[in-house]
Amino acid sequence: MRDRTLITTGVVGGALAAICCATPLLAILFGTVGLTAWLAKADYVLIPALILCVALIGFGLYRKRIGAR
Repeated sequence: MRDRTLITTGVVGGALAAICCATPLLAILFGTVGLTAWLAKADYVLIPALILCVALIGFGLYRKRIGAR
């Protein structure tokens, strides 16, 4: 993958994971549709996804910096 693709993927994934980490807001929204049972284990998936996306951003920036030398 190119460095720019890594950074873009990490930023988009990180933003999505950060938005999804707003579990109280999701509980209200999902409660209106009857999907609150899904949120019981959401934090077990979203927090590692956020960490992975931030690591992907860091790795992309690191590779971009190394390639600039």
